[in-house]
Amino acid sequence: RQARSIMATKTMLLRKVALSSPTAQHFLLVRYLSATGCMAQRDSWLNKLLVRKIEPTKESHSRMLSDKETIFELQTHNLKPGNGSAYLKNYEEYVKGVADKFADQSVHPELQGSWTVAVGDQDQCVHLWKYAGGYGAIDAANKLYASDPDLSKLIQDRNPYLRQRSNQFLLPFSFWPPVSPREGGNIYEIRSYFLKPGTMIEWGNNWSRAIHFRQANNEAFGGFFSQVGRLYNVHHIWCYSSLEARKEARENAWRDPGWDEVVAYTVPLISEMHARILVPNSISPAQ
Repeated sequence: RQARSIMATKTMLLRKVALSSPTAQHFLLVRYLSATGCMAQRDSWLNKLLVRKIEPTKESHSRMLSDKETIFELQTHNLKPGNGSAYLKNYEEYVKGVADKFADQSVHPELQGSWTVAVGDQDQCVHLWKYAGGYGAIDAANKLYASDPDLSKLIQDRNPYLRQRSNQFLLPFSFWPPVSPREGGNIYEIRSYFLKPGTMIEWGNNWSRAIHFRQANNEAFGGFFSQVGRLYNVHHIWCYSSLEARKEARENAWRDPGWDEVVAYTVPLISEMHARILVPNSISPAQ
């Protein structure tokens, strides 16, 4: 409504300029330029507040944000209460079975981390697998999973312990440190962000700077974005020696100049987020 009012004022002033004397024309032109400036200033302010310009691109987000031919699978298993020990025993046998069955194959699925949720979704286990070789490696692995009777039986034996399960295929952010094993006594945090569609590039641009603020104690374990499963989903996994160390690391980040800007730029990109504290299972390479 205000924009239409300003536009009407500008139109009226231009008509008066055309019909006026030179002196009056000068006065009216000053008023016209003032009205134009007010509208431009208002539009600029509204654009900053309401509109984020999404630049067109001829490359996929995955190619721009990840330069590795490696895909990760994040498995989430929700257990029936009271079945944790039996489930973990089964999954340990499954991990050993995968290592044996793929020993002489061209593809080698590698378990990167296996955790039980301590704070967040109770009776939940999370597993992170790595497939070097992209989707071709996953296709080859799936054929063996389906055809091998021993692995199939372990999966069938596991089903009664579960109340729900899901998985995602993820790509690693190229600016994050590579996933690597950790030794003894750590806790992990997985922070999951659900972004507004069209904002993944902007997220990556900001976090390529932000990751440098979180490297003091090697707490960055892995950063990923979804390719199959729920889309525009980002997972950041952090490793800490304790909950107190987590608190100190997060507080220290706020003392670094520039961290506050990254938070200010990325928070508007998020539609939903949640965090879980994880403890490593005995079979996990990330302890």
